[in-house]
Amino acid sequence: MASTAGSIAVIDYGMGNLRSVWQALVHVADGRDVVVTADPAVVAAAERVVFPGQGAMPDCMRELDARGLRQVVLETARTKPFLGICIGLQMLFEHSDEGDVSGLGVFAGNVRRFAAERMVNASGEKLKVPHMGWNEVRQIRQHPLWSGIPDGARFYFVHSYCVTPGDADCIAGMTDYGTPFTSVVARDNIFAIQCHPEKSAKAGLALLSNFLQWKP
Repeated sequence: MASTAGSIAVIDYGMGNLRSVWQALVHVADGRDVVVTADPAVVAAAERVVFPGQGAMPDCMRELDARGLRQVVLETARTKPFLGICIGLQMLFEHSDEGDVSGLGVFAGNVRRFAAERMVNASGEKLKVPHMGWNEVRQIRQHPLWSGIPDGARFYFVHSYCVTPGDADCIAGMTDYGTPFTSVVARDNIFAIQCHPEKSAKAGLALLSNFLQWKP
C-alpha cells in the first residue's frame, strides 16, 4: 500500500505479530491511513512512525539490519513524531545485556534484566520474571501523550528487561515491580513506552490517540 502525506507507518522488521498494534491505531485514526511496512521508503514518507516489536534484543537488531531499516529508524526518530513500543523502546538505547548487543543509541543508557533473586512484593512474596500483566505507570513529568490519562493508570506489560537511562531528564514514566524502573521515556519528537498500549484498554487507546494528534 502506498503511503500518503497523513499516514502512520508501523515498522515491520519481522519480530512479532503487529496486527493488534495496527488494529488499535486504526480504531483511533479517524480514517487516516495506517500501514504496516518493511519498506524504508514508505516509512520515510509517513507523517508519523510507530516502532513496536517483541522478542529477544539480538534477534530484533539483526532483523532490523537484515531488512535495511536501521537508517530510516534513526532518521525518523530525529524528524517525525515517533512512538516506540516494548522492544521498540529498548532498541533505542545504547546497549542491552540481553545477548550483549548494541542498540541504536538514540538514548544514552542500557537495558538490564530484572534481578529476579532480589524482587519481592509488599507482602514479601517473590515476583516472577518476566513481568507480565497489568501495572501502574506513574507520570514523572507532563507530556501531551498523557492528556486525559490519570496518573497511575494501569497498562499491560510483558518483559524481562528494562531500560536504565543515562540521562534522567528523558524519563516520563516509572513503574514499580519489586523495584522502580523506567517504563516511559520522551524527548523532543520521541515517546517510547515499555508496555503494550494496544493491549491496555482505555488508557492505551487514549495514548495512541494522543500520539496521532501530537505536534512536537
